[in-house]
Amino acid sequence: MNRHTPENSCCSVSRGSISNVNMKGHQSPVTENGGLKFKEKMVYLSGGVFLMGTEDRDGFSSDKEGPVRKVEVKPFYIDRTTVSNEEFKRFIDETGYVTDAEKYGWSFVFYKFLSDEQLKKSQQLPGTPWWFAVKNAFWYQPEGSGSSIKSHMDHPVTHVSWNDAEAFSKWAGKRLPTEKEWEFAARGGLEQKKYAWGDELHPDGEHYCNIWQGDFPRTNTREDGYLGTAPVESFPPNGYGLYNMAGNVWEWCSDWFDQSMNLLSRIDPQTASKSMRGGSYLCHYSYCNRYRVAARSSNTMDSSTGNLGFRCVRDG
Repeated sequence: MNRHTPENSCCSVSRGSISNVNMKGHQSPVTENGGLKFKEKMVYLSGGVFLMGTEDRDGFSSDKEGPVRKVEVKPFYIDRTTVSNEEFKRFIDETGYVTDAEKYGWSFVFYKFLSDEQLKKSQQLPGTPWWFAVKNAFWYQPEGSGSSIKSHMDHPVTHVSWNDAEAFSKWAGKRLPTEKEWEFAARGGLEQKKYAWGDELHPDGEHYCNIWQGDFPRTNTREDGYLGTAPVESFPPNGYGLYNMAGNVWEWCSDWFDQSMNLLSRIDPQTASKSMRGGSYLCHYSYCNRYRVAARSSNTMDSSTGNLGFRCVRDG
């Protein structure tokens, strides 16, 4: 596949791609907690003006990564890591919240994590044979029935929709980052560098993020140590002390992917898309090099996948 193809289905797949899906019940109310949770994991950033976006030839113009423009960011706090399974479990235990994936009864799972029996029983996504809609794939059993997060409590929570991430954020006394906040933080004080640590993908031959190595989607050599998610504090942090701002899991942002949505009074949440940043363990240069700091992607508010998580911010 041409490297510059704007296709991003390796990165994100939406529920609308699968027909005949019915949500069980209604959306759980967003739970207001009133107190700040996990305060100790937050880093204060003083904000300022930075150059956002890119016009690099490795970018995707269809994603509107450019033009490069000066953007001002107010002071804010941001989580050093994405939300972990352990943290999300605390949210569920305290509130009884039910995720969108649980209401629908399924979520998207990458094929290499499925048994032959699961592959036969699950619905394959048309046009992207590596994604399967797997029954009973939820945040606490990410590969469907019989799987578990017990040995991965320090890994990022996955199979969470934008709605789920928003609910957690409000419970924690925080919010989801805007895209400009996310990119300001991801750059770690560097100006117009390709990655969160500089312009070289492997400085001194070292791996700085969890992405796909090998021939996507057939063979992952696991040179970085992982086939799926890595613990939330894996790899060197960026200049602001933030972990995994590239790769591992995509991160939900508060913004609409298409900024013109802000002008509409009525929006269909099952078709309108929210922005995602950072790339995931499935990104590869040959197909989707969206682990670059300026890269963008999107998904609908009720969609969930095995490579999509989030981190939180709060006002400074």
